[in-house]
Amino acid sequence: MTTIDLSTPTPTPGSLLAALPRRVALTLPELQLVAARAGGAPLPFDVTEPGDVPALENRLGVSRGTTEDRAYLTAVASLHDPAATLARRGLLVDDVLDEGVAGAVGLLATPTYAVEIDVAVGDVQVKAWHRAAAGAVATLATSDGIVFELAWFPASAWPAELDRVGVLPEDLSLRESRVPAYVDLPYELADAAVEAAAGGRTDLLPVLTSQHEGAVRDAAGRTVPAAEVTGLLQALGAETQGRLRVLVADVSREQTTVVGVRSWVLLADGWRTLHPHHDGSTTRVRLATVDPADLAADLAPVLSDIVLPGIVS
Repeated sequence: MTTIDLSTPTPTPGSLLAALPRRVALTLPELQLVAARAGGAPLPFDVTEPGDVPALENRLGVSRGTTEDRAYLTAVASLHDPAATLARRGLLVDDVLDEGVAGAVGLLATPTYAVEIDVAVGDVQVKAWHRAAAGAVATLATSDGIVFELAWFPASAWPAELDRVGVLPEDLSLRESRVPAYVDLPYELADAAVEAAAGGRTDLLPVLTSQHEGAVRDAAGRTVPAAEVTGLLQALGAETQGRLRVLVADVSREQTTVVGVRSWVLLADGWRTLHPHHDGSTTRVRLATVDPADLAADLAPVLSDIVLPGIVS
């Protein structure tokens, strides 16, 4: 049994290479074997026995049809013996697990802070789990529940790792958006507009606009004309092609505490961050253009509550 000592903070890297993230790709059977060899460390998602199809839906938070479930089970069953493949790659030598891999899986199981990331672009969904403690971070990510990327690095490298989260596929076509780079509007209006567009009821948008006359503002705080509001509401519903959601929690105590949530939406020209706020008794939301490299900075107000090095100065 491998013993993982997480009581001592990771020492400051002595060189640039030592500070770089280390990554390994692991199949689900390899990851399960690694977790078992790392003292039975629990993984940050539910793993079910083969054949338990309904639970597979819960594991990654996506629904699969029967055909997809069977294809998934077939793919997992066809993978090679995990002990042999880990040994071939030098991650399991003389039945001893690689120290870095063992430590990373151990950190995933015993963190102080947890960051859950869910990204969906088109038909592709990626789930990622970031775990931090004592100046170190371990991450696990997958897009199919079969192959996972395990990485570990000092917390100072976390912002750069977060920059990777929102990088868009190279084959995704972007175009000019009809939604301004910045707009502030009532949450009720944004929600109703998206629902109307999704239901094909764009005829309701002028009605919604009139119900919230003068409530939509630009970056300078000026009221957006009603004619423009109807157009941007229609675009907001029609252009949406992806989302990004990040949940930050303090898991150091018996009772998990959610520290904050950040959401992005992918429109025709790229990402917009959604910042809810209150204006008196009205809940409003600000939509502002962001790049993938802005995620760490966008999370800073949330992470400032837990003061993680490398994120909050």
